[in-house]
Amino acid sequence: MSSCHLAVAFEEQLRTRPDAVFVVDRGARWTWRQVAAQADALAASLSERGLGPGSRLGLDLPNRLEWVVGALAGARLGLTLVPLDPALSYLELKYQLRQAEVAAVVVPAAWGGVDFLELFDDLLQELPDLRLVVTVDAEDAWLDERIVRWEDLVARDPGRFQAPPAGDPATVPLALLFTSGTMGKPKGVLLSHRNLVETARLTWEAMGGGEDERTLLAVPLAHVFGVSMLAGVVASGSTAVLQARFEPGEALRLVAEEGVTRLNGVPTMFQLLMRDPGFGRAALGTLRGGVVGGSQVTPDLVRRIRAWCEVEIAYGLTETGPTVSLTRRSDPAGKRATTVGRPLPGVDVRVVDVATGALHGLEAVGELAVRGPNVMLGYHRAPGETARATTPEGHFLTGDLAVLDEEGFVQLIGRRKELIIRGGQNVTPREVEDVLRTHPAVEDVCVVGIPHELLGELVCACLVPVEGAIVTGDELKEFCREQLVDYKVPDLVRFFDAFPLTGSGKVKRRELAQVVGLEMSAT
Repeated sequence: MSSCHLAVAFEEQLRTRPDAVFVVDRGARWTWRQVAAQADALAASLSERGLGPGSRLGLDLPNRLEWVVGALAGARLGLTLVPLDPALSYLELKYQLRQAEVAAVVVPAAWGGVDFLELFDDLLQELPDLRLVVTVDAEDAWLDERIVRWEDLVARDPGRFQAPPAGDPATVPLALLFTSGTMGKPKGVLLSHRNLVETARLTWEAMGGGEDERTLLAVPLAHVFGVSMLAGVVASGSTAVLQARFEPGEALRLVAEEGVTRLNGVPTMFQLLMRDPGFGRAALGTLRGGVVGGSQVTPDLVRRIRAWCEVEIAYGLTETGPTVSLTRRSDPAGKRATTVGRPLPGVDVRVVDVATGALHGLEAVGELAVRGPNVMLGYHRAPGETARATTPEGHFLTGDLAVLDEEGFVQLIGRRKELIIRGGQNVTPREVEDVLRTHPAVEDVCVVGIPHELLGELVCACLVPVEGAIVTGDELKEFCREQLVDYKVPDLVRFFDAFPLTGSGKVKRRELAQVVGLEMSAT
């Protein structure tokens, strides 16, 4: 159980491979020993400033070395990490900092056109719990004594910093991560060291990964997918190649130049890679595999990806640390293309009746419920929400509709909250989306429900057409009519240049529905 603690797992790797490369960042290579020295110095500096077990450390950075060092220093001190997306708006950032009761935060001096020093100078006035802002790459000291330079905190030599005892990895929180908020306001999810580190290790082993892997970490570390990838690299003793922010051309260059062997990402990332002018199989010869997940993965997309990278399909949520299930190389071809695989060892999945909560039999559609070492400690400051999401037997209710077959494979049907009820009939968005994706003029599609006085909800297909394609809404409706029962045929078709996405690459369904709803009310 000890190696399920991030700091302990790191120490184990440090003892066996101190001079091996652990992190590659912007062309520089950092060994386990070098990263440990910075983490020790930062931990000592934060401890002197009053941070200790239970304090919350915000990491509001792109994917770079300082994020990794901050996470390891926090784990050594017993802090709870609060990953924050640098792209958050002022109000979103203030909400998450306040909800998480962050005591200290690490930020860039500037990023994405935003002056973070000025931003946090304002936030300090509104957040009394925030006592310390650590700035990376700041040229000069700031007048406010609560704003300090990263370089000043890690420029010391504390020797081996004597951290407090690690504590029980099953109960000590490692991170407080906010959900993507695609269907409502983000919720804070408390995940233990065991939730994240053991789940990452089991995922790594299921994929057949070894210590010689080089993983491109382009998924934002602000999200559970990215945190899990970093935990997997630590647990396996391998190498992380960081990309500050995903950009397809740069990602392809890093794969070729750094000999990347593992490529993980959401479907949108893989689609953008294959569309990039620099995409070519010859430059990707070092790739052995990876994971695609985080949102719906169609059989056609995974077939196209596997032509050049043998990815596995993974399923999970922030609340499940994140992996629940994934496909394996040894799975039957049909299952490997159309399901999200089988659960990780020690993870129990059930399907329950949406109306009664009773357990369903095999091959029946119901809400997927999960129990295991990957399931969160709970929602932060929301015991009622936690209780509503938990069955009497201790299973977490995912909100996803699924079918479980007799071999243990999980097939996702859609989100329970996304279910559209039109005239008393249930319409699963994914079923309609799958049909529309087969149309040659459709690049991407998202089906949402729009309130309607008579029918309850209308089925609205929001579409991004293929560049240069000419197609009408009526043609797409007719296309659906040939393959779907009448009540599932879209009532509305709306065209978009691009969909609004969360930082983790998921479509903001609620925002799409609001845009269409406002358009209808205006007319």
